[in-house]
Amino acid sequence: MKTPMIFFVLASVVYTEGKFLHIDLSIDGCSDSDRVNTIGEDGDELWFADFNKHQGVGALPPFADPISFQGLYERAVSSQQICKHNLVVDSKAFNKPEEKIVPPHSSIYHRDDVILGLENTLICHVSGFHPPPVRIRWTRNNQNVTEGIRISNPYPNQDFSYSQFSSLTFTPEEGDIYSCTVDHKGISEPQTRIWEPEGTHPSVGPTVFCGVGLTLGLLGVATGTFFLIKGNR
Repeated sequence: MKTPMIFFVLASVVYTEGKFLHIDLSIDGCSDSDRVNTIGEDGDELWFADFNKHQGVGALPPFADPISFQGLYERAVSSQQICKHNLVVDSKAFNKPEEKIVPPHSSIYHRDDVILGLENTLICHVSGFHPPPVRIRWTRNNQNVTEGIRISNPYPNQDFSYSQFSSLTFTPEEGDIYSCTVDHKGISEPQTRIWEPEGTHPSVGPTVFCGVGLTLGLLGVATGTFFLIKGNR
């Protein structure tokens, strides 16, 4: 039996003058095969440690203020040593309890209104699963896609299940078929969600109307000139 993953969760509630409550979340987790270190606020992931690339990653969109502190990734690496030590101790103390397994639910949707030929983002949302993580794979027209993909860390829900996102930057074209496939130990077969673009082509209305208006204007000028010359005669 695999050693279960152990998490150390630090949550704090901040009270401001405007009487808003904000929940800050810091997670250190480890297992025999996985390592997790992430920072979040109000249900959103702000930062996580990418232990494969040996760097910290800001998870906020480009328009948001990024979170960055000197030594944040180094702190995440050192915390894994503590997590591994506690994992061994707790596994012996609790006699390796059986892992609770809950299957995931997945959905796929686009971020912006779909206009064929204009860059957009597909989002694959996986929720309600335990334990983390899930494995997510993208295809376009039955061909694996590896470029333009971003995957978040597993994020805890209030019921102790987890959610995870994967996004794909793409340019929708008529006839394309995209899929998001999710695999997890709680399901016997991978879940696949299909998405096909049903957008419109970039609008040509203003150009057409401008051309029609220009043509009518030129005809009007020509007609007026004709009658003016005829009148002078």
